[in-house]
Amino acid sequence: MTREWTDLELLHELQPVVEKLINRHFSMAKDWNPHDYIPWSEGKNYYALGGQDWHPEQSKLSEVARTAMVQNLLTEDNLPSYHREIAMNFTMDAPWGTWVNRWTAEENRHGIALRDYLVVTRNCDPIELETLRMETVNRGFSPGQNHQVQDDLFAESLFDSVIYVSFQELATRISHRNTGQACNDPIADQLLARISHDENLHMIFYRDISAVGFDIAPEQAMRSLHRVLANFQMPGFVVPEFRRKAVIIAVGGVYDPIIHRDDVVMPVLKKWGILERDFTGEAARYQEEIAKIVAELDDTCEKFELAKQRRLEREAKMAEKRAAKKVLEPSAS
Repeated sequence: MTREWTDLELLHELQPVVEKLINRHFSMAKDWNPHDYIPWSEGKNYYALGGQDWHPEQSKLSEVARTAMVQNLLTEDNLPSYHREIAMNFTMDAPWGTWVNRWTAEENRHGIALRDYLVVTRNCDPIELETLRMETVNRGFSPGQNHQVQDDLFAESLFDSVIYVSFQELATRISHRNTGQACNDPIADQLLARISHDENLHMIFYRDISAVGFDIAPEQAMRSLHRVLANFQMPGFVVPEFRRKAVIIAVGGVYDPIIHRDDVVMPVLKKWGILERDFTGEAARYQEEIAKIVAELDDTCEKFELAKQRRLEREAKMAEKRAAKKVLEPSAS
């Protein structure tokens, strides 16, 4: 009979691995300062200090870039919830607690830098941004929220946590990187590339802990992997109007189902060897179910491509009609 590990046993068993990975992280991480990536010379006072309040015409970013950057910022703003989640699941005992605090300190820089950039460059409405921040943080976040609809008995485990963030950190890295490229601004591109580097190192940490989990407790790890993939949502889904913003971001090529499959899900599964390994028992059954999820992702990508093409064609026709109408309108005397 396959042994069922408790989370406390897993925490103890994985402790040497965590310590090794933390030391590797310290050797690879590069310190940086958010203020170095902000064009402070573009800043000016807002109305409260005798200046001018924000106006839409002041924003230089495209709708796609602005929507993506604000969504990324609001996701980063929910850091208190993420800290609470990993502190509860990993405990604050060394070396797990060392990682919890280090990860939180590094993540906190991301929200600071993104907010400073957006407010200084006037690329978003700062009042609306603060309203959204308050609402998002009040809603909080827990990976378990992703499962409640399909699994009322869901009880988050250590493997659920580390496997979820293995995918989520990689997805966040790619979202930040593609947002930077969409901004058409070298400063924003440098800033988001810097943030993406942090996210990549975080992903590697969680991914490599999870890899050991598949070796020592394959059935439990595969059960968690199936649960995570079957219900996966980015933490930003709690942001108000998430679906509308996700469509803008997807159609704009920043993050869409194809990117999710090709650049997030499949590389991680390949790194772990999930579809190739010779599992037995319950792990083998979950392997088959995960293969089905991958096939469903293929279908989702095909449907997205068709829907995106139709949307772009509609937008092009509407743009043509507006241009034609403008030509026909009599010029003002």
